[in-house]
Amino acid sequence: MQLGRWRPGAAKPRPRILISASAVGYYGARGDEALDETSAPGAGFLTEVCRPWEDEASRAEAVGMRVVRLRLGMVLAGDGGALGRMLPPFRAFVGGRLGDGEQWVSWIHRGDVTGLVVDALANDGYQGAVNATAPQPVRNRDFVAALGRVLARPAAIPVPAVVLRLALGEMADVLLTGQRVLPRAAEPGRMIDVTATPRALRSAAYGHAGKAGGAGGNCVMNVLSCQQSPVPPAGR
Repeated sequence: MQLGRWRPGAAKPRPRILISASAVGYYGARGDEALDETSAPGAGFLTEVCRPWEDEASRAEAVGMRVVRLRLGMVLAGDGGALGRMLPPFRAFVGGRLGDGEQWVSWIHRGDVTGLVVDALANDGYQGAVNATAPQPVRNRDFVAALGRVLARPAAIPVPAVVLRLALGEMADVLLTGQRVLPRAAEPGRMIDVTATPRALRSAAYGHAGKAGGAGGNCVMNVLSCQQSPVPPAGR
């Protein structure tokens, strides 16, 4: 689909907004580097997927559309995605960190993704890249520990990096590396408050009805703020 070419009669009136779903994989594996929407793309498989996808979406600007490129973190939803695959082993008492557990996890609750899309549609201030992540990423070891607490299960059986690489090949790097992504473009107060009551993981894991959080679709996850590794300075 070539978004930069508008065919007469294709749709009337012409859409004014395009919201494109990309991913934080755009930034590649960057260790402890703090990454916001102004950070350059990285390298690797996910970058090679995300960058041309975003470039193609941006072409719609040439026909006067406002383009929002959401760079999604790991979306917390118990019925699918990465968390959906993590739940069965944890519930079977065989969950644990991936590799050394030092890699960053930039996450967002599904309810906040929905709220952010609605905000982006209604607010002309959203344009260009928007990191759709919680404001405080966590390390994999802290994430799995929090998940274990929510499920009342241990998180004591790690999956060695060599096992993942034997099973998944190059795709294992997606799980063993991460990005420390910070959402600076999202409207202040729009995203998750990690110091409030714990709901995000619990809501995702148990499929609680209703919004993940309070007014405006906010969701909260202070289960990750307990016994969490200190977040190094962003250097900004």
